[in-house]
Amino acid sequence: MDYRDFLKSKKFFAPSCGFDVSAEEIHNSLFPFQRDIVLWALRKGKAAIFAGTGLGKTLMQLEWAKHICRLSGDNVLILAPLAVSRQTVREGEKIGVEVNLCRSQNDIVHGINIANYEILHKFDPASFAGIVLDESSILKSFSGATRNEIISAFRSTPYRLACTATPAPNDHMELGNHSEFLGAMSRSEMLANFFVHDGGDTGKWRLKRHGITRFWEWVASWAVMLQKPSDLGYDDNGFILPPLNIHHVVVDSGLSYIDRLLLENSMDLQARRRARQDTVEQRVDKCAEVIGTSDDSWLVWCGLNKESSELARRIDGAIEVKGSDDNEYKEKSLLAFANGQVKRLVTKPSIAGFGMNLQVCHKVIFVGLSDSFEEFYQAIRRCYRFGQRYPVDVYVITADIEGPVVDNIRRKEDEFNKMLSGMVAATQEITKINLGIGNTKTEDYRQDVAKGNGWTIYLGDCVEVIRTIPDESVHYSIFSPPFASLYTYTDSERDMGNCKDQDHFLEHFRYLVGELYRVIKPGRLVSFHCMDIPAMKERDGYIGLKDFPGDLIRLFEQVGFIYHSRVVIWKDPLIEATRTKALGLMHKQIVKDSAMCRQGLPDYLITMRKPGSNEEAIAHPNGFTDFIGEDEPKISKRNVEYSHHVWRRYASPVWMDINQSNTLQRTSARDEADEKHICPLQLDVIERALELWTNPGDVVLSPFAGIGSEGYVSIQKGRQFIGIELKESYWWQAVANLRVAKRQAGQMTLLDLMEDSAHV
Repeated sequence: MDYRDFLKSKKFFAPSCGFDVSAEEIHNSLFPFQRDIVLWALRKGKAAIFAGTGLGKTLMQLEWAKHICRLSGDNVLILAPLAVSRQTVREGEKIGVEVNLCRSQNDIVHGINIANYEILHKFDPASFAGIVLDESSILKSFSGATRNEIISAFRSTPYRLACTATPAPNDHMELGNHSEFLGAMSRSEMLANFFVHDGGDTGKWRLKRHGITRFWEWVASWAVMLQKPSDLGYDDNGFILPPLNIHHVVVDSGLSYIDRLLLENSMDLQARRRARQDTVEQRVDKCAEVIGTSDDSWLVWCGLNKESSELARRIDGAIEVKGSDDNEYKEKSLLAFANGQVKRLVTKPSIAGFGMNLQVCHKVIFVGLSDSFEEFYQAIRRCYRFGQRYPVDVYVITADIEGPVVDNIRRKEDEFNKMLSGMVAATQEITKINLGIGNTKTEDYRQDVAKGNGWTIYLGDCVEVIRTIPDESVHYSIFSPPFASLYTYTDSERDMGNCKDQDHFLEHFRYLVGELYRVIKPGRLVSFHCMDIPAMKERDGYIGLKDFPGDLIRLFEQVGFIYHSRVVIWKDPLIEATRTKALGLMHKQIVKDSAMCRQGLPDYLITMRKPGSNEEAIAHPNGFTDFIGEDEPKISKRNVEYSHHVWRRYASPVWMDINQSNTLQRTSARDEADEKHICPLQLDVIERALELWTNPGDVVLSPFAGIGSEGYVSIQKGRQFIGIELKESYWWQAVANLRVAKRQAGQMTLLDLMEDSAHV
């Protein structure tokens, strides 16, 4: 593949597999933003609509399903929460779309069919060309097995649509459910590409700082996000919500101040449930008092069976919908409330908190809270949604000992609001482009070059820059490549660290290795610094190690290089265990099960040789001029130049004397978004390699120059240097470090002084 084409293939965009439909074919009752979203979703074929409550997701999904049926000539199934199905049937009637309500595969008719999530097992997924998940965020409310069943059941369905208002209220990773359902990327692939975990806690993942932009570009390739039409540049007319008033009502538990304080400080999940059970009577009394003789419709949310039965008994005219009720009764009761035939409804968010349109009501009561912000948010949004004409009053009744629960919900609400606004802001410009109402984004890529006497360092893509270097003009190359996706320094597709897995990295790296073979002189060497890479359960499916050095050796061999040598660079396993908290290095693992224990991970310096005869011998007539070790005989410097003690250290397969902290200063080059650390190669290693495998005046190349470590040592050892670096902040630091090396080596010329003055 041409390199430019390969870079395009690295952009994580979900491919389109749908149909192009003209705007005139969309029902004229849809608002412009709804029409454009439907057109985009039809073109994608597999898409998600994350739109605020009341923005017309039902109409959009019905219009999408209508055209999928027409163009594919096959059936579409909509899965919806209980009681939402009949509302969807009525919404379809408004735009002339017939929706068939069904209970099993035997009820299926040609066209659009709708059923509840709970009865998915009664249908044959293979019989549908399209599937719609209404209120798709309900996926995470199901057990892992059920969620996986839904995803697996429609893995081969050609056309898929997921619709919800809150795809991930507290966790970006919840987007993985939707990505996997739509076939955009599996959860493990998403983790490998965009997420990282800190320290030894492999259960907590966060977005890579350099991966944020790429992550949202990818999300926007299969999902559209908006909370109101103006988020995407449309008119908000008709979509402005009335005020939302939340009233916190605290009832007395009857406990003393000290007892309350002690209970609050030890408020684990079990204690919270007990506190809620012990105050049912007080909270039910307060709820009945708040409702009083009001003529308004009241929606009463509860979480315990005892709360539900007591509320139904104490509130005049209330109907109770319980989990144990049959589906027919639930559906009939919920629709009666939605139609205004019933003025008091008592139920749980887990039963009716998703999907229902209950704008008939603007008085809501929570008789206690659980720790689920998702339930709280969705339950409020049944009434507080576009189309609501009155201010919505929400009463939250809790006992005085439930402060930690309330605080937890408030914290999650704050996180949700920040995250949702961030999600919309991050995707809105990209989404505008996808919808055809924005300007195309251009690549943010800059090239430059800095030169001095005996050195040149390029800012740019190493694969493209190395192509400008003449054939067989480099004597030696030494570098530390990106360790697959372990470290990420930029958000560019040109960054080899931006890869979905090790194979993807090697595919990109091969473009460079081929060019290295071209520019290296026959019989001369290339050395690269690397290590084994830990495999993680969440990302890779197992705990272990990946043979990254072996993969690199095999890749170089495929291009034509000969495997020349490998040296182990010793590192302290205690330091590694403290830094990484790796399971295999923890002392407690010896006690628990030492079958999972392993050794620490050393560094390797692996050297490959280009076939052919070396026309310029690398001779050492004076031996090596290394320092005298403490355990060596006290002999004169002249004898050290010919010392076998020095050669034994150099020829050893394990270098025990490398100072891990002897690296170039890196603080000024580090970007706030950098993950992990810069990983500069130790100066001891570079110096030893240059003394072994180069002559003074030789040209040394580093395609991953970083902050200039290889160039710094090359200049001090009297070699010429060519470096290439993609990240601009590192490049500037490398330029500064090379000038420092020139001054320290006492090799400054008038040209160098002029260069220094120009860059002050």
